[in-house]
Amino acid sequence: MADFVAYDVFILKRNQADKDYSADILAVAEQRLKDKSAEDIALLEKNIVAGLPGGAESHGSGEFAKRVARFDNVSNDDMRNNLISFLEAVIPTAEAQGISLAIHPDDPPFPLFGLPRIVSTENDLDFLFDAVSSPANGLTFCVGSFGSRADNDLVNMAGKYADRIHFTHLRNVSRDVDGSFYEAEHLDGDLDMIGIIQALLKAEKNTARTHDIFMRPDHGHLLAFEEGSKVNPGYSY
Repeated sequence: MADFVAYDVFILKRNQADKDYSADILAVAEQRLKDKSAEDIALLEKNIVAGLPGGAESHGSGEFAKRVARFDNVSNDDMRNNLISFLEAVIPTAEAQGISLAIHPDDPPFPLFGLPRIVSTENDLDFLFDAVSSPANGLTFCVGSFGSRADNDLVNMAGKYADRIHFTHLRNVSRDVDGSFYEAEHLDGDLDMIGIIQALLKAEKNTARTHDIFMRPDHGHLLAFEEGSKVNPGYSY
């Protein structure tokens, strides 16, 4: 987390970025930056702003800063209202065609670069499903994303939202006290993967569903023909 804060505050120099972080993490981040070489800083920037899986484009810090600044006046409520407007427009067609939408949660489920976050917690999901009550308004239950927050009870959420979960990403994570996290082996991280799957399977039997809750492990290995590709669908590696 300190490396990210160092980039946001001291390299990108996002407007008022320092107000998003504690004094402790700012001090650690500043020292981390002082200890980095020019090559280290270039690699850090590449890891953060180079691009996204599924796309071959890349960004420098200047272009990236401009894109982030477009959201300076967009609040969580604004983004949430935009999402609801979109869903209200497309859900009737989805229902008519027998399509189930499955929104992916914020990844990670806390603010980065001051950007709005609206699908990060149980309260967010309650709001979303109350606002658009159709079963077609569903969820991709990304265990790794939701599980990056220690205050998300994944076993409880798996049962509570089972009738809205149309797809599940199974990924365990290990969390650090400063908010950092990293992917872990399925049975070795901080999440109760067995309990989560048991809750999903139990709910699958107890709810009136037209199909199973589809599951797949997150971030699988590249297939042979994908080696050397400029894109990596699904964050494959």
